[in-house]
Amino acid sequence: MGDLLIRSGRVLDPSGSLDDIKDILIKDGKIQRVEDHIEGSFEEEIEAEGLLVCPGFVDVHVHFRDPGFTYKEDIHTGALCAAAGGYTSVVMMANTKPSMDSKENIEEVLKRAGKEKINIYMVANVTKGMAGKELVDMEEMKAAGAAGFSDDGLPIMDKELMKQALIKAKELGAVISLHEEDPAYIEKSGINAGPVAEKLNYKGADRKAEIEMVKRDIDLVRETGSAIDIQHISALQSVELVREAKKEGLKVYAEATPHHFTLTEADVLKYGSNCKMNPPVREEKDRLAIIEGLKDGTIDMIATDHAPHSKEEKDRALADAPSGIIGLESAFSLALRELVEKGKMPILTLIERMSLAPSRIYGLKGGSLKEGFAADIVIIDPKEEWLYDKSLSKASNSPFLGQKLKGRVKYTIVKGQIIYRNI
Repeated sequence: MGDLLIRSGRVLDPSGSLDDIKDILIKDGKIQRVEDHIEGSFEEEIEAEGLLVCPGFVDVHVHFRDPGFTYKEDIHTGALCAAAGGYTSVVMMANTKPSMDSKENIEEVLKRAGKEKINIYMVANVTKGMAGKELVDMEEMKAAGAAGFSDDGLPIMDKELMKQALIKAKELGAVISLHEEDPAYIEKSGINAGPVAEKLNYKGADRKAEIEMVKRDIDLVRETGSAIDIQHISALQSVELVREAKKEGLKVYAEATPHHFTLTEADVLKYGSNCKMNPPVREEKDRLAIIEGLKDGTIDMIATDHAPHSKEEKDRALADAPSGIIGLESAFSLALRELVEKGKMPILTLIERMSLAPSRIYGLKGGSLKEGFAADIVIIDPKEEWLYDKSLSKASNSPFLGQKLKGRVKYTIVKGQIIYRNI
């Protein structure tokens, strides 16, 4: 493996609060030196003047639909999307077919994932078959390589079962990631219960569906001392609940998607089923609360919830179309526009939310450009405008396709190897 020098880039390393012009020398897949100027001749050099050099992005919430739904996406096409978006590590969700509820299933998926050029992790299910009735053998799942536990796509309604899962997860030092939507408050999923749903004569998803589950599970964390990740947070009241939990010192983490801090329910009228997701995008006050939560650290991570569906599925009537959108390729540009360019947070904070924080919470290696760390790096032109005209995904279900965005990934580097370049 040859030497690679990244020269004169604006190095943003949240692990060391570094924001400065530096050279980075990579050798044997690791960062060897980070200095003002590095002399010498190297096998390959990247001239990064005017570009951002950051730790590779880490997404703890993606759906690659593999096994069972590979007509939507598979591990390989998902990995291509991730690399194009600057992601060097992703964590796949377990709502596959078969479910990730056995040692054999976890090991088989991770074996195939290991052949890809990015780092791919997998969560195991919390309950067998995602049925919410019986816990998986969590210890066995962890030993098989599970990065955490989630029944994402479905809530875990049995409070006592949830408590037992949290107790076991604490023993294992693992995080449980939670899809917080109580079906008792949902007449029809995917669209916020509000003026837009009324206009469309669509029985939507009330915010209470999320709020009540978040309340319950924070109470359980208070009781057990375990750690949870509130996935794709959508309601301002949920953000406030997490904020108060953090003040107590509870291990309550949260993630926000780019679509939840970019879109509102009004966009359903414009984008139709490509603006339908669980939980739904809600009102402007919710969008702003999510941005404020990201700004002050209440919401720890940006995660895409990359959720591919076929064109045939998304072209169905709104009530019949599945929820979810793809998001890996557009995430950084949307975050740059909505969070940095609008003055909500400095660029270094954004990079922290997209790399260091998810790595830390999930116990993954990433989020740092310090010497000795794996050379997982993204290099970005923050000023370049680009047309998001097509995706590397098998799917095209995104309201952002066809839009002109800003902030272009130029290189994605994993373990010192350039796996994606756009120059």
